[in-house]
Amino acid sequence: MSIYLDHNATARVRPEAIAAITNVLTHVGNPSSIHAAGRTARAVMEKAREDIGALIAAPASTVIFTSGGTEANAIAIESAVSAGAKRLIISAIEHDSIQETSRVLGVEVEVLPVDSNGVADLGWLRERLGRWDAVDGKPFVALMLANNETGVIQPVAEAAEIVRAADGWLHVDAIQAAGKIPVDSRALGADTLAISAHKLGGPQGVGALTFGPRATLSRRQHGGGQERGRRGGTENLPGIAGFGAAAVAARAGLDDYQARAAWRDAVAGRLKASGSVVMGEAAPRLPNTLCIAAPGFTSDLQVMGLDLAQVMVSAGSACSSGKVKASPVLTAMGQGDLAACVIRVSGGWDTTEAEWNRFADVWLEARARHAARRKEVA
Repeated sequence: MSIYLDHNATARVRPEAIAAITNVLTHVGNPSSIHAAGRTARAVMEKAREDIGALIAAPASTVIFTSGGTEANAIAIESAVSAGAKRLIISAIEHDSIQETSRVLGVEVEVLPVDSNGVADLGWLRERLGRWDAVDGKPFVALMLANNETGVIQPVAEAAEIVRAADGWLHVDAIQAAGKIPVDSRALGADTLAISAHKLGGPQGVGALTFGPRATLSRRQHGGGQERGRRGGTENLPGIAGFGAAAVAARAGLDDYQARAAWRDAVAGRLKASGSVVMGEAAPRLPNTLCIAAPGFTSDLQVMGLDLAQVMVSAGSACSSGKVKASPVLTAMGQGDLAACVIRVSGGWDTTEAEWNRFADVWLEARARHAARRKEVA
């Protein structure tokens, strides 16, 4: 039986979400129509909006549906630039959707550094905002809640205090965190916060952005007056319904998710005994994520060896044009020399302790075989 341990890439869709999607697909109705079918569709959408808002402690009226986390991040960044931001501060560990969007808007981008565990340097942020030049407009800072590669949780609430003292705008990518740890967008001090359905057991192709009173959003997708005029286009009702159902299930299972950290830590201990290194080990991390480097045992060999044994994980480095490219996250942490030997193991809402243990068994066997081959060659 295959074991799927790549939930940070995409989680298995929850049965509650499948049921909600199927129900919507068997009915007709556009949420913008005013007849009975349209009103029924609208009710489904608004119920999902409330359920998703509850997951992140945000008023339903501030939740905008998008095509995914990438679009939600882009709306926040582009809105800040439209509102007058001429210089953006982006943490060194942000997702590509934030990094790339920031760099194509014609404004200056500065990098908020992180320490060796991948935690944002708030001393640097405080000093930088303390000498902010008014000609650069309202300060904009992007700091994700939890990193998708290492699982390291960032001190977002503390960063928000610094940003607010400078009258700035804080955007939080909570895409990996939502559904795995409690997320309170208002307590965190986020002016905008993005989440995505498929990371927490909903369908792919739907996300959401919540905004606070200090954020001025600009519409980037024009058309009708959907989403209170903030995003044109007929809403993806089946996806939204599945998103809402997944949010309800995820919220109910948060305590169980936290308890599973013990499974991850037990496996980490076994792999460390073989000489491996856990990325971000000294920092708070998501309970489902293990990013580990095995010096001398490349990521591709690890992933292929595990895949042959029907255990699915992801490499901790990206591949471009057939060449291994060091992860910017690990490079920012000063761990670039280990980037080619890193894998990310990420459990999900349906992962069992036995699956974590099976991964460790298979990995240790693969590691031993690799070491034996290297010894023979030597």
